[in-house]
Amino acid sequence: MTQELGRGRRLRDRLGDPLLLGLTAAAALGACALIGVIAWKVISGAHLALSTFGLSFVWHETWDTNKSIFGALPAIYGTAVTSLMALVIATPLALAIALFLSELAPRSLQVLVGSLVEMLAAIPSVVLGLWGILVLGPFLGDHVEPWLHNWFGFIPLFDGTPESSGIFIAGVVLAIMVVPIVASISRELFLSVPSELEEGALALGATRWEMVRGVVLSSSRPGIAAALILGLGRALGEAIAVTQVIGAGYSIQWSLFKTGDTLASRIAGQYQGAATKLQVSSLFYLAAILLVIGLVTNLVAQVVVRKFAFRGAGAR
Repeated sequence: MTQELGRGRRLRDRLGDPLLLGLTAAAALGACALIGVIAWKVISGAHLALSTFGLSFVWHETWDTNKSIFGALPAIYGTAVTSLMALVIATPLALAIALFLSELAPRSLQVLVGSLVEMLAAIPSVVLGLWGILVLGPFLGDHVEPWLHNWFGFIPLFDGTPESSGIFIAGVVLAIMVVPIVASISRELFLSVPSELEEGALALGATRWEMVRGVVLSSSRPGIAAALILGLGRALGEAIAVTQVIGAGYSIQWSLFKTGDTLASRIAGQYQGAATKLQVSSLFYLAAILLVIGLVTNLVAQVVVRKFAFRGAGAR
């Protein structure tokens, strides 16, 4: 009886390894196939615009549905500006929140504030966009933008007339959406740093800031870089909230106070009401450009993470 049970167990063990390999390989291949299907559908949808405009679609600035002339440059510019602005605003805030929760806050406060920060990531983007229209936009347009214009108006970015919608407000809304992602990941990274390293640095006479800078931040650099790239990807692909607050001005403006558009918001705003096949195909072309940007961003993230990880291994 014991021998039969042993043989049955060995049989299950032998079957378990190939079964595990098959399931995991199928999941990985399924993810690759899904990306391939999405890319194929987007490119096939953009075929008419590709054959009509070619690569010149990327750097043309006109979007005229009456004349069937379409270009992507203003949307690419708006996507880049709003995403980078969101990252610039969100990075110090997110890292400060993560450091406070992992190194400074009492345990009871860690649970409360940490839960609220993570809850911020669960707020639907359409709700944030509505809040941006009703609350954030008027506040920034009446108080923050005039202050920036008065003190930094000599810089083209802060020139122009402050408004309650535009690129600046879209960037702030995206920053609010990026903060919880970067903060949550960074907090887990900081908590994973061995306490022996932190206590050793403090025992050697380092101040808390020196310990944070030399131990916590240094040990977490690869993960922080990956978190920032994830936040950037979130900002690049956001459509609804940006559409609600950016103002849909399809032009390239130096001033952040002007209205603008992004790749995602242009697609969300015009796809349902597209009048011609060429316009629909041009929207698919915008989606293809956004897909390429997303893939390149992820590839850059992998290179950055590996570079920081290699440096960290060399330092140890």
